[in-house]
Amino acid sequence: MPLARSLSVTSLSGLEEWDEEFDLEDAVLFEIAWEVANKVGGIYTVIQTKARLTAEEWGENYFLVGPYVESNVRTQVELIEPTNPTLKRTIDKMNSSGCKVYFGRWLIEGSPYVVLIDVGFTAWSLDRWKSELWELCDIGVPWFDREANDAVLFGFLTAWLLGEYAAQCEEPPHIVAHFHEWLAGLGLVLCRHRHLPVATIFTTHATLLGRYLCAGNVDFYNNLSEFNLDKEAGDRQIYHRYCLERAAAHCAHVFTTVSHITAVEAEHLLKRKPDIVTPNGLNVKKFSAMHEFQNLHAQSKSRIQEFIRGHFYGHLDFNLDKCLFLFIAGRYEFSNKGADIFLEALARLNYLLRVNHSDVTVIAFFIMPARTNNFNVETLKGQAVRKQLWDTAHTVKERFGKKLYESLLVGQLPDVSKMLDKEDFTIMKRAIFATQRQSQPPICTHNMLDDGSDPILNSVRRIGLFNSASDRVKIIFHPEFLSSTSPLLPMDYEEFVRGCHLGVFPSYYEPWGYTPAECTVMGIPSISTNLSGFGCFMEEHIADPTAYGIYILDRRYRGVDESCNQLTSFLFQFCKQSRRQRIIQRNRTERLSDLLDWRYLGRYYVAARHMALAKAFPDTYIYVPHDPTSTSGFRYPRPASVPPSPALSRHSSPHHSEAEDDDEDERYDEDLEAEKDRVNIRQPFSMPFKNKSSVHGANGNSNGVIDEKN
Repeated sequence: MPLARSLSVTSLSGLEEWDEEFDLEDAVLFEIAWEVANKVGGIYTVIQTKARLTAEEWGENYFLVGPYVESNVRTQVELIEPTNPTLKRTIDKMNSSGCKVYFGRWLIEGSPYVVLIDVGFTAWSLDRWKSELWELCDIGVPWFDREANDAVLFGFLTAWLLGEYAAQCEEPPHIVAHFHEWLAGLGLVLCRHRHLPVATIFTTHATLLGRYLCAGNVDFYNNLSEFNLDKEAGDRQIYHRYCLERAAAHCAHVFTTVSHITAVEAEHLLKRKPDIVTPNGLNVKKFSAMHEFQNLHAQSKSRIQEFIRGHFYGHLDFNLDKCLFLFIAGRYEFSNKGADIFLEALARLNYLLRVNHSDVTVIAFFIMPARTNNFNVETLKGQAVRKQLWDTAHTVKERFGKKLYESLLVGQLPDVSKMLDKEDFTIMKRAIFATQRQSQPPICTHNMLDDGSDPILNSVRRIGLFNSASDRVKIIFHPEFLSSTSPLLPMDYEEFVRGCHLGVFPSYYEPWGYTPAECTVMGIPSISTNLSGFGCFMEEHIADPTAYGIYILDRRYRGVDESCNQLTSFLFQFCKQSRRQRIIQRNRTERLSDLLDWRYLGRYYVAARHMALAKAFPDTYIYVPHDPTSTSGFRYPRPASVPPSPALSRHSSPHHSEAEDDDEDERYDEDLEAEKDRVNIRQPFSMPFKNKSSVHGANGNSNGVIDEKN
């Protein structure tokens, strides 16, 4: 069902239409990545969610190229005969020459065509191709680096595919090949070396060296220009990978990255300034709930509360209605993802809540997969005790109801003293005794393999947050991805996010940041940083991010302690909000979701492809870039109503009453505010996605900033 969001503020039309029309009738787009139909990390999400939009633009001339992984193909891909005659001849020729190439439809939204190459089947050519790579580029790949060996095989095979396709074309082809990350980058280098008629684009979603340096606890952003790049890569035994990435960046007709902060990083580490920034988007339709997101929040929150009742059985000495759920999720990179500063801020928040005698309880979830051997027995027991209590209450209710029914049948009011007999009280007492617990509720839901060296658990021991009764901040570490089939917390990630109140992502290294973006489109406020692509993007587009529930933590120009204090302040101010203020803030947060929709962000990819076509085929395509310094970007205005900040609200005390939560006199009209914002902000850009003689694209704004129009 298409979206119909009458109250949502939309993104801007932003980029101007092209002066020249691009004829895509004879052009073909190959998008090449190791994560096509192969989930490894965040690039899988980028390609999967963007596929529908790109397929609508390019039609039958769009092909994704990735590795053949049998387990993934069985569940995600429908293998079919190639529909494109030229591609069919290409695949047949490669298969007859000792390769295994498959063609099919990826069973995701948009159903794009995929070309899957079995790299293992051609492993016999590895040594020959590595020798050729050394002769061409002076890049040596060690035998023990399996990932780099796969990159060599995949690179040569994709270059073979593109070269064969060009040879099989009856007329001179206009091929666009978009390569993602260093694992696919060698194919781009070979295309340029062989002078294939291919317009090439290389997108780095995060630089290799940047990720490694940040993981080593160096002052990364203040020393970008000081690093000895060859030495740093060599010390970390990734010099060959770094060379492949840098070569791809320099050989590409168009070099892009996903955020401005990563563009600065790439300029210093890869020695080429990106031509355009291509931010990552989402299919908002998947996350939008037709204005029911507040109801979905309440439903999901109720399911999390059930888990909390079991996890804290015997120590449920706090009011769940006054409980706030915070979470951090992602790869288990303790410092890069900001788990270290989050834990320290939680300890300081605990102190503030206690000294201010707040009745708010904060439960912080850490959803980061780590090495475990099974569920924690005490955690499973908690859920069993909760279920047993529920069954006991249901049994007593049934007995009570039967006696009440029989009494009413004979026309008598029930004798309350006889409604519960001795057996009922015995059952209830046994249930109460079963909830007695001598130990504290567990921090970790699983048995960790490296409990003594785990950074999260060691930090918890240091700050002393052990889920005791006196603590106003509780911690739950769930070292496994969420699943609706889990016996512990049977919720998928989307449900869990909807049920939480705040996502906290104080990352030090985050090229984009899908987790806060997913929070935004689900109407959940989040904390990000000015070192993440998402945080920089929101600061650029929103005049007052905090008013829209987007808190931007300064980790670039402040020290660790100052940043930790700022994060603590954000958390404390959030805890002081009334329930009504949180509802208002969620409405504003959800209103930003169109800004993260591929309908809007996809135009940057359109611009990159048109730029590459113009560079590779200047006789056919014309591209006139605009001066990047002449654009300042549109900024969402402040909300029309009073911001929900407690500092500016009449309810500034954390000791607000329930009556204050339901105060209808607060000056806020959601319909009126949305109408004012719709006047201020233009309606979304409609892409003419059809494979006709012309496709209007975007201008050549090389830094990806939006043009502001009067």
